[in-house]
Amino acid sequence: MNYQSWGRYPSVKQHGFALKDRHQSLNFQDVETLLPYGNGRSYGDSCLNASGVVAHTRYLNKFIEFDQENGILTCESGVTFKEIIDLALPRGWFLPVSPGTKYVTVGGAIANDVHGKNHHVDGNFGHFVEEIELLRSNGEKMICSASQNSDMFYATIGGLGLTGLILWSRFRLKKVNSAFMDVETICYKGLDEFKRLSDESKESHLYTVAWVDCMAKGDELGRGIFLRANHSHEPKTMPAPKKQLVVPFNFPSFALNTFSIKAFNKLYYANGKRSHDKTTCTYYDPYFYPLDGILEWNKIYGSKGFLQYQFVVPSADYTVIKAIFEKISQSGAGSFLAVLKEFGSIESLGLLSFPREGVCLALDFPFNGEKTLSLLHSLDEMVKEAGGAVYPAKDACMLPESFKAFYPNIEEFKKYKDDGFSSSFWRRVTGEK
Repeated sequence: MNYQSWGRYPSVKQHGFALKDRHQSLNFQDVETLLPYGNGRSYGDSCLNASGVVAHTRYLNKFIEFDQENGILTCESGVTFKEIIDLALPRGWFLPVSPGTKYVTVGGAIANDVHGKNHHVDGNFGHFVEEIELLRSNGEKMICSASQNSDMFYATIGGLGLTGLILWSRFRLKKVNSAFMDVETICYKGLDEFKRLSDESKESHLYTVAWVDCMAKGDELGRGIFLRANHSHEPKTMPAPKKQLVVPFNFPSFALNTFSIKAFNKLYYANGKRSHDKTTCTYYDPYFYPLDGILEWNKIYGSKGFLQYQFVVPSADYTVIKAIFEKISQSGAGSFLAVLKEFGSIESLGLLSFPREGVCLALDFPFNGEKTLSLLHSLDEMVKEAGGAVYPAKDACMLPESFKAFYPNIEEFKKYKDDGFSSSFWRRVTGEK
């Protein structure tokens, strides 16, 4: 079958089978390489196994135990964040950390050690994981935690599904009083102002993030809309579910160009000005998951797909961020989605975890062949020189020398990688099975 990640590039042929029971035995002897496949929400090829086999884990969707008093949840690895919210939020609990979509699985969240808008306070999802059960290709099942098989535990967090198949996990949730958020919207004029807002918000707000107009130039370079928020203390009635929009077809390639992207960015910034310096009480969904309201939104980028590029560089080095914005602006390869966030100083647990202290930028680029790949390779060089890193879960073109520079723990990680597990990403960045 043909498979694509969420970015729809690359497209590969691979075999797949449904893992429907965590007690099910697997015959690894008939499979050259296997890769767990959750909901396919990674953007590049870390969830693909070209010419290999993927085990679909979405059927492992059972809740095993929920300690409602202490907010400790045990569930199978195919449970999605949406399913957790549906269960836990009415009982006063919320996800401890969440990326920009609630359609990721627990197994995928651990494998990519996902982060969210509250990294400066809470760190990554891996910081809340207490225990996992891991199935290795030799048939062994391992209970892994900070105190039991701890080396394998820290290799599996952020381990891209390469240490084995996560069957279930136990992790802590966050206590909340409401399903609503108090969100303050602030328009800012440049990166210096973003830095000031980020610094002053660290103590007062649990969640901070900014949308950036990546097509702006000159004095307005890096301008954007800063959103900072806390969970509301006032319980409110949950609104009725809204009908989700669906992108019915692939947009034509000519719909996304320098002029349309520039026009969108100007309109979005102007709309933000109307809400400038206002605090509103907003339902959690549009704040955490604005794109989840549009099903199959990846079709907006057309049949060729798109590449998301997410990186982090040391906070003090805003000259790198400015240089990258300038290069993107000059290239004309602008992005509708440009998200800027400062990571805190909480050290990641996983050997290959992406988050580290610094400023993080995520951008989407319509895929235009070699032109797009060349741009991202040049950005890799800039990130590498600054001592930063690129996020594997979003990557589709990183070169092996860049991966080694971004993730110096790679040789240590190889001690724990399961030889029966592999991915297109792993083979691309290491040249190994």
